[in-house]
Amino acid sequence: MRPPSPAPDTENTDPNMPAMMLCTRLAGRAIIRVVSRCNEAQENNNLDLSECQLMQVPDAVYHLMRHTELKGCNLSSNVITKIPPKFAVKFSLITNLNLSHNQMSKLPDELADLADLQSIDISHNSFISLPLVAYRMPKLATLIANHNYIVEVDIERLKASPSLEEVDLQDNPLSGSNHSALEKVTSLRILLSPRQLEDWEDLTV
Repeated sequence: MRPPSPAPDTENTDPNMPAMMLCTRLAGRAIIRVVSRCNEAQENNNLDLSECQLMQVPDAVYHLMRHTELKGCNLSSNVITKIPPKFAVKFSLITNLNLSHNQMSKLPDELADLADLQSIDISHNSFISLPLVAYRMPKLATLIANHNYIVEVDIERLKASPSLEEVDLQDNPLSGSNHSALEKVTSLRILLSPRQLEDWEDLTV
């Protein structure tokens, strides 16, 4: 009679196991970081969730912050693609919002309900135009939108915005005509990169 075969080594059957364990460990660290940052925000009223590997704002964050009157929110340097409409309801008192270095191309209309928001940073994202809601925020004074893919800006809307004082549009592929028109705006400060000549304008070619 044959001796029983040794049990298979299950620990090494999946070649992806080390990577999966590493991902689980990293995810665990990210969760711990988020909870820790939420605890800090309960003390200083500023929620800093930058560099937390977030693809969205976790529902648990809204729950943890439900009794805190946040004044600032930093969601920069994540991989967030969109902000949900309920963000404006849950964090209705914020004055500063940093969404830079993410993967967003639009903002929900509900952000217009952020009645106290004075500054928003959407730089280093994937916007091809300034989000319409930015023109409607009642107290928004500073709009930072550099390093996006914005080709055209609605100048009339920009000038009609209730409180805008400064708009940073540097490092965007603005069309020549739009760039020239923006340079002539005097009712607010607009930061622009030097205009790149079109091929047909470069007479040295």
